[in-house]
Amino acid sequence: MPPPPPISNTIRRLRFDHGEMTQQQLADAIGMTRQTVAAIEQNKYSPSLEAAFRIAEVFGVEIGAVFQWKADHKPQA
Repeated sequence: MPPPPPISNTIRRLRFDHGEMTQQQLADAIGMTRQTVAAIEQNKYSPSLEAAFRIAEVFGVEIGAVFQWKADHKPQA
């Protein structure tokens, strides 16, 4: 199994802070499936740049408040 992407996120916390929004509600708001939202939230999948901006927009925050780059990650050769 490949390692998780070097990006972490705060989607679960943001969903909770926004009235305990479900993954399905977020998926509907950004035009994706619930399964894709779950994979992004669990760091199994990195969203496209457009999807990342859409997620940030739903929560009314900057993209950096949703996604963080793990600087200590070393790419595999």
